[in-house]
Amino acid sequence: MEMRQAFALELEKAMNENENIVVLNADLAKPNGMGNFSEKFPDRAINVGIAEQNMASIAAGMSSYGLIPFICSFTPFATRRICDQIAISICYANQNVKIVGTDPGISAEYNGGTHMSFEDIGVLRSIPNIVIFEPIDNAQLINMFPQILEYEGPAYIRMFRKNTPDIFDDNEKFDLFKSKVIKEGTDVSIFCSGLTTNDVLVADKILQSENINAEIINIHTIKPIDSEGVLKSIRKTGCAVTVENHNVIGGLRSAVAEVSASECPVPIECIGINDKFGQVGKLPYLKEIYHMTCDDIVSAVRKVLKRK
Repeated sequence: MEMRQAFALELEKAMNENENIVVLNADLAKPNGMGNFSEKFPDRAINVGIAEQNMASIAAGMSSYGLIPFICSFTPFATRRICDQIAISICYANQNVKIVGTDPGISAEYNGGTHMSFEDIGVLRSIPNIVIFEPIDNAQLINMFPQILEYEGPAYIRMFRKNTPDIFDDNEKFDLFKSKVIKEGTDVSIFCSGLTTNDVLVADKILQSENINAEIINIHTIKPIDSEGVLKSIRKTGCAVTVENHNVIGGLRSAVAEVSASECPVPIECIGINDKFGQVGKLPYLKEIYHMTCDDIVSAVRKVLKRK
């Protein structure tokens, strides 16, 4: 099942149970898996048209009356385009609005550079009062959805739309504010998020063949980052590699480096977009262009081990 379908099913279930939940789309309900919501919830599924700033402001107003609005669009339109409305109407006012940005980073593929948001985490991470969550697969998304819903305050869900490799089984348990150790190790800490996680697991097989014992930690909530989990790992391994589908400025690498610099400085290498704009292409091609392949991850681990 595509992640957008899994999300739509969870949201539909929640709307059937809680009449305060409303959904706002900016003319992209169908691409985001919610094309039939206006029929199922005619009074609570609203298409505002191509007017994302208005969508965010309406959601903030609804929240002030006790509703729980979900606003959904492609990532650049759900973050970059409405940054001021998120900052002032939603976060400054601490409204209980859930923002869903789909097709993050290079997953925008053929939509190209204008639709590839490499800076969304960096932009939103600098705004107070917001939680930033990026699920790996459907199991994690479904397990975490009730926690996102129960959290009182602004939250951003950075969500891949299509099919993802299954990393976790359906019975796995998660804590929204605690990182998830996928594999314990002693030589290097690899911190990963979102769709990069499967690449890390493939790279780890190569590392194991070289007798490198990597600890793999999924940072599903980048803000607030689980500082305790990061420190526990880097104090054990003495070095780290961050792997993310985002600009290496402002995202996971920056968050991990901030924790390390203040409490336990260690060598850190990073995999991600190195301060560039997006371009048209399929995922395998884009991973090559931006040096985000499994081989790139292995090379980053070798490099950081030499620095260690």
